[in-house]
Amino acid sequence: MGRAGGNAVFRRKRSNEGEQYDQEPGPEDQVVPPAETAVEETPSDGAEPVPAAGPWDVADAPADDIARLDLGALQIPSIDGVEVRLDVDQGSQQIVSVTLAAGTGVSLMQLMAFAAPKSSGIWDEVRAEIVASIRSGGGRAEVVQGAYGPEVVADVPTDVAGQLAPARFYGVDGPRWFLRALVQGRAATTPSADPALLRSFREVVVVRGEEAMAVRDPLPLQMPKEALELAEQLQAQAAEAQRSKPDISLLERGPEITETR
Repeated sequence: MGRAGGNAVFRRKRSNEGEQYDQEPGPEDQVVPPAETAVEETPSDGAEPVPAAGPWDVADAPADDIARLDLGALQIPSIDGVEVRLDVDQGSQQIVSVTLAAGTGVSLMQLMAFAAPKSSGIWDEVRAEIVASIRSGGGRAEVVQGAYGPEVVADVPTDVAGQLAPARFYGVDGPRWFLRALVQGRAATTPSADPALLRSFREVVVVRGEEAMAVRDPLPLQMPKEALELAEQLQAQAAEAQRSKPDISLLERGPEITETR
């Protein structure tokens, strides 16, 4: 199916940067029961239905010809026109999220995966929290029926007073995992504007692992093998360049004797 369309970009994220928007809630926020948010679901604008597909659990992933970047808990497909960026916390040096960029960056999708209970999903609760948090922060949010079931369409406060920016949240409950996508830019208002972004989302593979984790703990992400190999090559080249440097001390002037008459 898809072929790699863009170079992977490894972007460092400042430890105090947080989410793209100050008011953007995360699944780790305090639970707000759905009944308290008075959320009314309405038809979605601009969302085109997509065939039943992923995101996939690793046990159910199809044997297709899509190349995927292995980040540990997430395997990200290589799709034409979609660039993969890794958000790295500068303090811990850990990958905290993955951002997909389409349309030369005019549409962005941030992906985060979390542990979930065995018996039930958490998207209903998380969705209510997102709506409540955005509204309490001065933004607008509503739940609509979209390509992946209920999703949140919002206008989110920004760093500029009184200015709102469009955002859209997808949520998918899997076996013992939950995947959240935050869409910003053009695809937040019109998902069909950048269909490669939606395709990338539905071809993501989630690897939950067998280790015990608290509900809502982020699933661990790791640098891809390709990046580690490149880093090793660069380190080896730097070491070789250092060994090849001339010994500056051999070129220095020796002691001089001055005769005074």
